[in-house]
Amino acid sequence: MAIKTVNIPRSLQKLLDEEAERNNLSSDDLILSILADHFDLNVHTVFQVSTSGALVAGVYDKEVTVGTLLEHGDFGLGTFAGLDGEMVVLDGRVYQAHGSGKVTEATSEAGAPFAVITHFTPDRSGTISDVGSFGDLEARCDSFRDSDNIFYALRLHGRFAHIKTRVVNPPAPGVALTEAAKSQSEFEYDDVVGTLVGIWSPAFSSEFSVEGYHFHFISDGKDQGGHVLDVRATTLDVQIEALTDYRLILPETEAYLKANIGKDIAAELNAAERGH
Repeated sequence: MAIKTVNIPRSLQKLLDEEAERNNLSSDDLILSILADHFDLNVHTVFQVSTSGALVAGVYDKEVTVGTLLEHGDFGLGTFAGLDGEMVVLDGRVYQAHGSGKVTEATSEAGAPFAVITHFTPDRSGTISDVGSFGDLEARCDSFRDSDNIFYALRLHGRFAHIKTRVVNPPAPGVALTEAAKSQSEFEYDDVVGTLVGIWSPAFSSEFSVEGYHFHFISDGKDQGGHVLDVRATTLDVQIEALTDYRLILPETEAYLKANIGKDIAAELNAAERGH
């Protein structure tokens, strides 16, 4: 997050401190809130396009453009129209990891059927160590969360001893996500520096989001990436943001309106997201 130093009069500083104390906020958080209100920018807000259940049901046509997504955030993850690769949104740029292993920067007109994005404003940071598996990663990140009932955005950066990713290849139209995942491409990288872009979603959201931790990876060289299946690292820098405002945009396409997504999809989604 960018740091800006500003000199202000003592009288204004006194008012800020008093207001922050009244609202049980730090001065930094109060200033951030005031600026966000002034510029009509939603902070601590997660903006989601469509639902994970729609993907499971085979609804993955273009719902919004990448350009529209970036109006609502600069950090997040998702997929592309036709399940054509994995989406990583980092520092306001959108990357597409392809089934061939290639990574490209998406154009503003590229389509997305599902995405979760936020204006990343971390309120906690630290380091995690001794990550020997995806399960270890989850356990280490748990220490940064205060609740199981809100959403979180997580950014982890460092050198990875090993990382395993997958990229779903475009299936035939209407094929369910669980079937498409059976023909996914898998990649394993050793000794690579990069970033994990993650969203943590509470259990109650399992019918419309990916419950628990959902991470996508992008290397610093922007040439390796994908949905994370496994990871090993000695030390990683962590930034995390609590997301207490949730915005869900539902598609209006005929495919979505007629899809059978009322059933329990949590188990199918878990199978598709965690590997097969």
